[in-house]
Amino acid sequence: MADEVILLDALLSPFGMRIRIALAEKGVKYEYKEENLLEKSPLLLKMNPVHKKIPVLIHNGKPICESLVIVQYIDEVWKGTSPLLPPDPYLRAQARFWADFIDKKIYDCGRRTCMSKGEEKEVAKKELIETLKVLEGELGEKPYFGGEKFGYVDLSLIPFHTWFYSYETFGNFSTEAEWPKLSAWAKRCLQKESVSNSLADIQQKVYHYFVQKRKMSGIE
Repeated sequence: MADEVILLDALLSPFGMRIRIALAEKGVKYEYKEENLLEKSPLLLKMNPVHKKIPVLIHNGKPICESLVIVQYIDEVWKGTSPLLPPDPYLRAQARFWADFIDKKIYDCGRRTCMSKGEEKEVAKKELIETLKVLEGELGEKPYFGGEKFGYVDLSLIPFHTWFYSYETFGNFSTEAEWPKLSAWAKRCLQKESVSNSLADIQQKVYHYFVQKRKMSGIE
């Protein structure tokens, strides 16, 4: 009997993009269900009753929630193809540390940079810039965060590439000019079919999302 795999997601979610990339890396076929986050489906509320958020992976009727947890699950279940986490326990711990760092910093700092003004915006922008400096330092001269192969940390960060245009536009800075190593890393990641297909045509949609949110919030 074939696995039944369903992904509850929203197109613009960088957290959902992680799952799409991971499933593509593993060659796992799945059913995609787009969620309206303003009117959440009964299935989403049933499968994630605690947080009521996407993404949710449903594997043979059983739900797995939280993007990094889902990616680790995917890597363990479909372990025969394209391993995402390294086999060494210490290196796995390091990869989890940096993925957690990305989760705690990038989304929040970037969103506040886009959705605030004045001193609040400058504080958020400064935090985002410091975060990107730290990540560029961790990447160093390596082609990918884990070394020679695309892996867990790369997969955790690259979805935010679709949001960087908005961060840069509203924050008035340039990732390519200030963090050339991160910019080159992003271009390498985007050469992978699993990444480029999962992130295609989203950048401008994210930007228009923020434009509308700023208007609704009275920032514009």
